[in-house]
Amino acid sequence: MEKKTYITEEEQKKCRKVADAFAELEDVDIVVVDVGRYGFVKLQYYTPPTGFENDFTFTDSREMFEDLWEEWLHTQIIALAREMNIADIDYDDFFKRLPEEKQNELMGRKQIFAETAGIEIG
Repeated sequence: MEKKTYITEEEQKKCRKVADAFAELEDVDIVVVDVGRYGFVKLQYYTPPTGFENDFTFTDSREMFEDLWEEWLHTQIIALAREMNIADIDYDDFFKRLPEEKQNELMGRKQIFAETAGIEIG
């Protein structure tokens, strides 16, 4: 029986760079794992003894980049909301209420992540 490959070697290398660029997400219970010919899997919300609650598989580095970027941005927004003692937040609404300088700082990180990951963003 022939083993099927779901990700090209080139995409696997690109995805590895993306995963490495967002390694800090492990601090918030998001782990990206290289699963060989199947691609990369994002594991999220670990709770013992059941394990991870969510898993998402990626075979495209750009899709993985955008997903991890959104995760990173949301973790930053949640941290800012906690600092301001805001319990219930709508991500988009909260982001729009931030000072323009803070919005620019957060959005500037996307370019830094993209450069680290070798991804071009428009």
